[in-house]
Amino acid sequence: MTDTPALPTVWRPRTTRLVAYATAGVIVLGMIVLAVVVASTFKLTDRLLMVAFGLFIAWILHMLARCRVTADETGLTVVNAFATRRLEWPEVLDVTMSEGEPWPTLDLADGTSISAMGINATEKALAARQLAELEALLHAKGETPDPH
Repeated sequence: MTDTPALPTVWRPRTTRLVAYATAGVIVLGMIVLAVVVASTFKLTDRLLMVAFGLFIAWILHMLARCRVTADETGLTVVNAFATRRLEWPEVLDVTMSEGEPWPTLDLADGTSISAMGINATEKALAARQLAELEALLHAKGETPDPH
């Protein structure tokens, strides 16, 4: 079994963040260049809207890149693309991530579940380590029985 990590700890994907922020930068820069070099028939408003569109796409990419799971002594904070949820340790019954799933699912005591997008399956080794650490914390802090 994995040792429990020191608290507080934050799990977040590395590659997703890198790709999202690099793509956002390229899009914003591209839209600025396009707004400058576009034909003179485009008005200032059109040019500003091009840049605003690039900034909007960058904001969406930022929202995807900000995903994380933070654990502290009292529970978890799950930050997904467009929602943040604070959970106390007893509220989280289990965490599962089956083969082919993009991120783990937290099963909650109220019968619902939420995705934890801060642990991303595309980063196989990192995701496996992060998932093992989260499982160890659930067994140490939560009401989940130890399977061993």
